[in-house]
Amino acid sequence: QVQLLESGGGLVQPGGSLRLSCAVSGITLQYYAIGWFRQAPGKEREGVSCISVFDGSTWYEDSAKGRFTISRDNATNTAYLQMNSLEPEDTAIYYCAAGGCDLGGMDYWGKGTLVTVSS
Repeated sequence: QVQLLESGGGLVQPGGSLRLSCAVSGITLQYYAIGWFRQAPGKEREGVSCISVFDGSTWYEDSAKGRFTISRDNATNTAYLQMNSLEPEDTAIYYCAAGGCDLGGMDYWGKGTLVTVSS
């Protein structure tokens, strides 16, 4: 049974930081790319970041560049998204997913964790 469990979300003030974790079980993380996605109220789900399986290259949505950092720890089957300088516009449910950063897309998805950026 494949499970991806996000954690680390919560309420944070503008300018603050959060570190999201994605604990993966049922698959070996080193063979999968990891992506982070988010869905804000009234908007479609969008990709935030992805780290590839083959060369470790990373991709970030434009608004996340310079503020967010994606990483992975294959030894613990855990992926992370470090989010700094958070803005109210970052408020969304954040999902991690395992699969590929290429055209193949993602195969497995977590249930999401809520991030709220507000004073």
